[in-house]
Amino acid sequence: MKTLPQRDVRAETAVAQVRIAPRYPSHAPYHPGERYPEYSGPVSAEPNEVYAAVRAAWRELGLDSARFGKPEWNPIGALVPPGARIVIKPNWVLHANEGPGGNDCLFTHPSVLRPLIDYALKARPASLIVGDAPVQVCDFDALLAQGFRETAAYIASTGASIEVKDFRRTISARRPGELKVQTELKPLADYVLADLGAESLLEPISADYKKFRVTMYDPRLMRNNHRPGVHRYLVARDILAADLVINVPKMKTHKKAGVTLALKNLVGINGNKEYLPHHRKGAADRGGDNYARASVPKRVLENALDWANAHLLGAPHAYARFIRTAYRVLFLDRIRGRSIDVEGGWYGNDTIWRTCLDLNRVLLYSDVDGRLHDQPQRVTLHVLDGVIAGDGDGPLRPDPVPAGLLLASMNAAALDLRATECMGLEPRAIAIVREALNLDLPHPLITRNLPPSGERPHDLPRFRPAPGWEPIVARTAAL
Repeated sequence: MKTLPQRDVRAETAVAQVRIAPRYPSHAPYHPGERYPEYSGPVSAEPNEVYAAVRAAWRELGLDSARFGKPEWNPIGALVPPGARIVIKPNWVLHANEGPGGNDCLFTHPSVLRPLIDYALKARPASLIVGDAPVQVCDFDALLAQGFRETAAYIASTGASIEVKDFRRTISARRPGELKVQTELKPLADYVLADLGAESLLEPISADYKKFRVTMYDPRLMRNNHRPGVHRYLVARDILAADLVINVPKMKTHKKAGVTLALKNLVGINGNKEYLPHHRKGAADRGGDNYARASVPKRVLENALDWANAHLLGAPHAYARFIRTAYRVLFLDRIRGRSIDVEGGWYGNDTIWRTCLDLNRVLLYSDVDGRLHDQPQRVTLHVLDGVIAGDGDGPLRPDPVPAGLLLASMNAAALDLRATECMGLEPRAIAIVREALNLDLPHPLITRNLPPSGERPHDLPRFRPAPGWEPIVARTAAL
C-alpha cells in the first residue's frame, strides 16, 4: 500500500447528509448544471442537483477543505496520492426491476457515478476501474445502456482512461422456459482467495456447515469454501489491489438482510456466489434460518431445489420445468396468504449479515494476497444513492421512494446507521447494522460507539420494510 498524504478530513466516522429534489438529470453523460472553479469541462443546460450534492458531501466531510472553491480543489487527492489505483463499486444488481417500480430505485444511477469519476480522475490515478458483480441473471450490456455507456464514452473522448468490469465468473440468461448458464468466464488469477478461518463471523454457526445455501448454486460447492475453520471468499483482485475503493450503494430495503446499503453492497466484490452463504437450510426451530417454523411443504421444496441445483443446471430446459413444478408444492400456502419464501427472506436470517461483514473486513484489512493485517490496507469512501430509493420487496423488486437524499462517509457502519435511521427503521432490529457497530469484533469495522441520533428529516418518507421484516420492525420501533 502506498504512503497516504495527510488528510484534513473531519472524524472518519462523520456522515455527510445532503438533501436535494428527488429526481435525476435526464441526459447522459450528466454534465454539471453550473460552472465550478475546479471543473473545466462542458456544462449542461439542464440542472444537475446530483452533481452538486456529491460536491457538497465532499465539502461536508472536509476533503481538501482549505482549497474548496479554488481551481486546485482536489477532494479525492486528499485521500490518495497521484498514481494510486482507484475502484468505484456501484450497486449494479440487475438490469431491470422484477416488479413495477422501475429502474431508478433498483441500481446506482449513472448520474451519481459521473462526479465520482470526474473527481477521481482529478486525483491523477494510475488506474480507474468501475466494476461490480451483479446477480448472475443480470444482462450487463443492458444495464450499461441505461446511461452509463454514454457517460463512459464521454470520459474516453476527453482522453482519460477508465475500465468498466463485470466481476462475475458465472452468468446465466433467462428466456421463456430456459435458463442458460455459463461458468468460469474469468481466470482464477483475476481473484484473490481470502480465508478468514476461525475469525470469520460464520464460524459460530458452522458446526452444521452443510446447511449453508445460496440461491441457484450447487450446495455441494459451498462446502469446499465454508466449514469449521475454513471460510473463503473469492474477491476480485482489482479490489484488493486498489489504494482507494469508492463504494456507491443504492438505498433500499432487502428481504434477507433488512437493508442494502454500504455494508451489504460489498457482496458485489466477490466473483462466485458459492463463496457467499446467504442462508441455512431448514426452519429456525430445526437449526436452520430459512424460515421460522418447521414446514413439510417447504422442506420438500428445499430438497427439490437442492437436487435441481446439483444436477440440472447444465440442462436449462429441464431445470426451468422442474423448478416451476417444485414450487407448486406450496400452492396451499400461497392461497392461504402465507409466505412461500425458502431463501431466508425474513428477519430471522442469521447468516447473510455474517457473510457481508466478513467481506467488509476483507476489504479493509486484507492485502492483495488475501492475508489479514491489523491495520487497514486501503482507503474506503462510501456514497449512498438515495435520490430515488427503494422499499418493499428489495433488492430485485423494490418500489420507488422519492427520498432526495445522498449520504457519504469514510465508514460503512456509520453510514448505514444514519441511513437506517433516515429510512425510519430501527437499527437494533437489523443485524447487519447492529453487529457492524460491535467494538469487540476481530478486525472491527468501527472504532468508537455511535449512538443513534434519533433524528430524521420530518419530510422524508418512511420506508416500508421488505416482506418478512414487518414483525420485527414493528416490535422494536418503540424501543
